[in-house]
Amino acid sequence: MSLHFLLTNTQAKIYQLPELVGSRVRLTGWVHRLRMQKTNYFVVLRDGSGPLAQLVLTGDCIKTLDALDLTVESTIEVTGTVQKVKEGQSAPQGVEIIVDWWKILGRAPSGDDAFEGRLKADTEPQIRADLRHLELRGETATAVMRFRAALLREFREHFYRNRITEVTPPCMVQTSVEGGSTLFAFDYYGAPAYLTQSSQLYLETVLPSLGDVYCIQESFRAEKSLTRRHLSEYTHLEAELVFIEFKDLLDHLENLICDVVDSLLKDPVASEILKTLNPNFVAPQRPFLRLDYRDAIKYLNEHGIKKEDGTDHVVGDDIAEAAERKMTDQINRPIMLINFPKHLKSFYMKAIPGDEEFTESVDVLMPNVGEVVGGSMRIADFDELMAGYKREGIPHEPYYWFTDQRKYGTTEHGGYGLGVERLLAWFLNRYTVRECSLYPRYMGRAKP
Repeated sequence: MSLHFLLTNTQAKIYQLPELVGSRVRLTGWVHRLRMQKTNYFVVLRDGSGPLAQLVLTGDCIKTLDALDLTVESTIEVTGTVQKVKEGQSAPQGVEIIVDWWKILGRAPSGDDAFEGRLKADTEPQIRADLRHLELRGETATAVMRFRAALLREFREHFYRNRITEVTPPCMVQTSVEGGSTLFAFDYYGAPAYLTQSSQLYLETVLPSLGDVYCIQESFRAEKSLTRRHLSEYTHLEAELVFIEFKDLLDHLENLICDVVDSLLKDPVASEILKTLNPNFVAPQRPFLRLDYRDAIKYLNEHGIKKEDGTDHVVGDDIAEAAERKMTDQINRPIMLINFPKHLKSFYMKAIPGDEEFTESVDVLMPNVGEVVGGSMRIADFDELMAGYKREGIPHEPYYWFTDQRKYGTTEHGGYGLGVERLLAWFLNRYTVRECSLYPRYMGRAKP
């Protein structure tokens, strides 16, 4: 075969193939599936661009040493002609490649170390976690990661359309946001420092210069919890909005979630993934149920949902995750649980005017997952914030840069944090948020 013949083709990605019917192309990728017959090899190829491609090898193409050595997950290079599949037959994107030349670029093992034997349906969770780098090659994990990318893109598009500016706060900090018990501490040039639990305080500091702002980055919580909705490192979408009231914050959250859902349902790739992984998904209807904390306590008691010790709930209780999820699953629609008691919430949350023992706060709860968003109006008054520090036993001096926001032109503002992995678990009906993280980190797991 002449060099000229090898060069007269189009270097292509698999997603481009439907537009190249009748053309001769060159593809490179991984052997995703392999079926060997006496006169034909059928290879399903993956190159990471999205869809898969069906290759047909026949004749001299299967009379080579490479043909004898071909294994699943080997990387190969092929050239061939793109053809529509015959009527009554099926292939990804409705096309296949009739291969006229190919070679192995990187051979994957066979025998005991073959890819197919490393991960099976009954493989133990700890082994699956050890082999996450291989599991990510599977169709389900790939689909989750591709949908995750689409979700983050749509969040950014929503914020861009609404003139909310992205910023990147630090992840190494010397103050806490959610209390010291869940901080990862480390030595910072001889001084104590922590991995951030939340970027909220830093977002507030740029409201006077940039207006409404958001960030999408990692947060860290050292909770010794192994529930299916907890991670030690998770992707945290946080936003702070200025010149708003509590109702505006609730409306914003509802609009954000519904707008992103609508956009993903219109996206051909994301909607196909959603249809495959969660065929029963139904877009949430507006308005979301806005449920006062005290009414939630009544609901729990009226529906026999007890505390962990078997007793009824009373106002002032921190509703446990199990009870909260049971209530959400029974109601079976998104819930905005609002107006939590002050003693359950952080020092910076604003009290309800005239109802000072409760706060203008909100948790957004989704069926099958529970809490996906936590937010509140923030204290705008200098003296009230100082009282908040004192109430929680927090020294105010290290927070001078945060307190100054109430000193130099304070105003009403509020914000929230959204757990991306939890929202993904709701979208795609995943059993655990660990499936929604590239390399999940949780108690006892920091590899690979």
